[in-house]
Amino acid sequence: MRYLPKSPAEREEMLAALGVKSVEELFSTIPEAYRLKEPLNLPPAMSEAEVIDYFQQRASENSVGYTSYLGAGVYNHLRSVVTDTILQRGEFLTSYTPYQAEISQGTLQAIFEFQTLMCQLTGQEVANASMYDGSTAATEAVLMAERLTNRRRVLVARSVHPEYRDVLKTYAKNSGLRVEEIGYTAAGTLDTKGLEASLKDDVCAVVVQSPNFFGAIETLAPLADTAHRSGALLVVAVTEAVSLGIVKPPSEADIVAMEGQSFGLAPSYGGPFVGVIASREKFVRQMPGRLAGQTTDREGRRGFVLTLATREQHIRREKATSNICTNQALCALAATVHLTLLGKEALRELAEQNLSKAQFALKELEKIPGVRRTFSAPFFNEFTVELPRSVKMVNAALLQEKIVGPFVLGTTYPELTKHALVCVTETTPRSEIERFAAAVQHTLEQSL
Repeated sequence: MRYLPKSPAEREEMLAALGVKSVEELFSTIPEAYRLKEPLNLPPAMSEAEVIDYFQQRASENSVGYTSYLGAGVYNHLRSVVTDTILQRGEFLTSYTPYQAEISQGTLQAIFEFQTLMCQLTGQEVANASMYDGSTAATEAVLMAERLTNRRRVLVARSVHPEYRDVLKTYAKNSGLRVEEIGYTAAGTLDTKGLEASLKDDVCAVVVQSPNFFGAIETLAPLADTAHRSGALLVVAVTEAVSLGIVKPPSEADIVAMEGQSFGLAPSYGGPFVGVIASREKFVRQMPGRLAGQTTDREGRRGFVLTLATREQHIRREKATSNICTNQALCALAATVHLTLLGKEALRELAEQNLSKAQFALKELEKIPGVRRTFSAPFFNEFTVELPRSVKMVNAALLQEKIVGPFVLGTTYPELTKHALVCVTETTPRSEIERFAAAVQHTLEQSL
């Protein structure tokens, strides 16, 4: 009864207040066949020391010492212990959302700095205080474009992350949006001819990703011109934010939807992450989420406030831009601290390491008979190769060598059977890349 302090007398009192005589009568609406008639088959209770020992044993079963070449929207990057130290401070770790600005100055300032950094990275004029993740940010960007244009048709590149496209289709299913996909070229980039053929005056947004899901970097300026000629907006998704340390910012976009996981957030089994929407200032009233702003009080002291919050908890539901109900403030803080520690030059150096190591990995793999690069467009830290054998088979063999293999493209792109999406970041030593290529070659030779 330590954690459930309900004495028999208290239970009788509650039953009487409910107008029933027993617990069995209380649950009489549950069919007899589905009621539990004996105690749950659980092991005996354990002491605190036994519980700790149990979880230590389970933790020891986790795989350690593996090298990963799996990216596909979630990336392993170096993180400073300073970031975690700041995140664990009580004024941040226990904060939920800054509804009352006067008692959340630290949180609001962190969000304000986060927004500033996101604008600098994306080449946009205003950024919100984060969405759930990149996939929801991309969909919210499309809904934002729908409100701005009063159009209901969306053209999405097939080279956009498959999960991002799935989230968009889920939203669109019951909202009246029509989602159509545009193919890709032999270079791995958006098929511009297909785009031009599909563009009509009913399209609200053209959605592309750069670097895209195949790792290819899109040329955005002509895509923006094409979209604008028909009155559509260009939405650019960015899943690998570190690329912005070296790749030109997507300033041509009308709306940028970005996943900020690469900035100070570990892969963590897929979340929680931090989504971002950045856009032109003239569109700010249709931006979902919320924005923190800087001001001064009556005594001239610098302060921070919740400037814009166009969501249903703050304004009438019919006027709300989104029902997103959190701002991932702790994850946004991690990204802010991480980027502040890095600075511009270190971010560029980090991006250069990703690029050079990925280039080296490609050269090593191309030395293997039967392995060839799939697409010709420039790439950042991911690229696509075709293998002479099943990628799943190769990955199973690599796992025995403590290597997590690349993403199997055939699972989401049936036309790309035997194609692998390889990711290499600054965390991968040159010696491990050489070991990876050697293991792939050995596996292919053994399978002949």
